[in-house]
Amino acid sequence: MKKKSELLYHGKTKSLYATDEPDYLVAKFNDDITAFNQKKHAIIEGKGSFSNHFNAFIMQKLKEEGVDNHFQSKLSENQSIIKHLKMLPIECIVRNRAAGSFCKRFGIEKGQILDPATFEFCLKDDALSDPMINESILLTLNLATKGQIAAVKKISQRVNNILEPLFDDSQFILVDYKLEFGLFHGAILLGDEFTLDTCRIWDHDTKEIFDKDRFREDLEGGVMPFYHEVARRVGLR
Repeated sequence: MKKKSELLYHGKTKSLYATDEPDYLVAKFNDDITAFNQKKHAIIEGKGSFSNHFNAFIMQKLKEEGVDNHFQSKLSENQSIIKHLKMLPIECIVRNRAAGSFCKRFGIEKGQILDPATFEFCLKDDALSDPMINESILLTLNLATKGQIAAVKKISQRVNNILEPLFDDSQFILVDYKLEFGLFHGAILLGDEFTLDTCRIWDHDTKEIFDKDRFREDLEGGVMPFYHEVARRVGLR
């Protein structure tokens, strides 16, 4: 077993720890939930454990379908062993339906089907509110190479081809979601997490919200009962 040591990073909802093997880290999912670049924050008991199990479930599904990623194994209820990636400073957003900022930016009706799905790069910088960035700027600022950009786009498309049907079969719409990538011994791998904090999911028929927008919008019924219903329908529990 890899031995957890010093804290390397404490983020909005996760903490990363070194281990006695440099190629591996321990990711601890915390009970925090945030919105609007941490302007809104709460602690929800049990959320860290839920996110750890949900992320493991999704990452394992992706691996089974040939999408390599940094997840290795669960270590405890709220901790997992992951590969130590050198993260690219970008977020990749895949959108199957119009929602959130996309509607505001382009005057599109919420829920409109986007065919083909759209793919956006954003600079990962909270101080700048994660601005959209294009491939030209990525190359000019040396944030990624042409090969890395191509790999990220190819993997993101593959992820969408796997996850959209998974949720559709569970009577959900996978509206949009965020992916992050990093380098492991020179190879591009999917990293970070896929949890209900990093995507939008609606009921297929009623369009009821089952993701972190419940917290953003202070919707009645809270967050965790809806998170657990998603887990139940997709076959996690």
